[in-house]
Amino acid sequence: MAFRGMKAVLLACGGIGALLVVTADANAGGFAVREQSAWGQGTSYAGVAAGGDLSAMFWNPATMTQMPGFQSETVLSGILPSASNTVGAGSTLAAFGGTGNTADAALVPSSYYSWQFRPDMWLGLSVNSPYGLAVDFPIIWAGRDYAAGSSYLKTYNATPSFAYRISDLISIGFGVQVQYAKADLSLGPTPGLFALTELSGHGWGYGFTAGFTLTPTPTTTIGLGYRSAINQDIDGTISFTGLALPTTNISTTVNLPDTVSLGLRQRLTPQWTGLATVEWTNWSRIGTSVVSGAPLPTTLPFQYKDGWLFSVGAEYMMTEKMKLRGGVGFEKSPITDDVGIPLLPDNDRYWLSVGASYQMTPKLSFDLAYSHVFVKSTPINITAASGNPWFDGIDYVGAVDSHIDIISVAMKYRWDTPAAAPVSQLYHK
Repeated sequence: MAFRGMKAVLLACGGIGALLVVTADANAGGFAVREQSAWGQGTSYAGVAAGGDLSAMFWNPATMTQMPGFQSETVLSGILPSASNTVGAGSTLAAFGGTGNTADAALVPSSYYSWQFRPDMWLGLSVNSPYGLAVDFPIIWAGRDYAAGSSYLKTYNATPSFAYRISDLISIGFGVQVQYAKADLSLGPTPGLFALTELSGHGWGYGFTAGFTLTPTPTTTIGLGYRSAINQDIDGTISFTGLALPTTNISTTVNLPDTVSLGLRQRLTPQWTGLATVEWTNWSRIGTSVVSGAPLPTTLPFQYKDGWLFSVGAEYMMTEKMKLRGGVGFEKSPITDDVGIPLLPDNDRYWLSVGASYQMTPKLSFDLAYSHVFVKSTPINITAASGNPWFDGIDYVGAVDSHIDIISVAMKYRWDTPAAAPVSQLYHK
């Protein structure tokens, strides 16, 4: 019982609180939240590290040098996931059945600011929620030993940044990440089918971002961005409802991944621009986490592989004020079948996205994007014979079927007065 309770504590703390069915399904591979840009989402994030929008600074701070003057952007992404669990005959508690949709909808905000304080220097700030969302499992179901009750995670990441345009050929950027995470989790321990383990945790982590853009021709931009690993130091508590066990304090460190994004923007004609992204996320560094202060020594064998994203897309300048875009992507999940549990059913997925931008005034513009994410059905096999490292004595066999719809909007505003561009240049931006 103590082992399962302490295992749940870490899942409730910091970034690990995001390891939920909806979190894994609704975002990037693992438990990251990719929805940080309505403009980027419209192309399945093709080309984001090469710039083209203020929100590109999330992936590459050097892209700020493409944004003249003093600008801001606010993004809201509505994530509408669906995830249901089907139970297999090999489950110890198969009689309790599976679940309907356990995924809760979520609204993910982000904001960006940049200030060109010298002709070749920029200061910026981004505020994001890089991990999160929520899930709501039945208290009694066949997989309750690995997921029960409602859970949530909220993260807040502030990144002040600096960018320098060395020449028309190359720009560089750097930022500092400060991240706070807070989570709560309910889990059903065994024995005591109606008992609940109530968990709460919070933590701080620090890292950096860096990147550069290369513009070898007037029609080509290449960007390489890096978001560093963050080691989240977590403090939390666990309490038990229905069991005569005291509240216990715990602490741990969660090794969150670093990410490298390579982006390309290639103008093909005055109206058409091609886009592409390759992104690698170092999920394998999370390894096995160790909890301190638990009644029994506890290790959490996440044992992820690295994750990948490949996407291509295009933008079309329909008029001087309207741009249309679209893109497709393939995401390789870092969570393999041999370590999957109901809280962590992530699997390979395909992105299909469309979007648009409208320049209402010289200072004010809006973005809109829609994506449908097709997620491969995820088998769950937690038995002694399977070798799944999460096995704790209760067999659970099943599958998770899921998909996600995402709608994002953004408002962008330039606070200073932009210089008027010649009409002949409007189609060459």
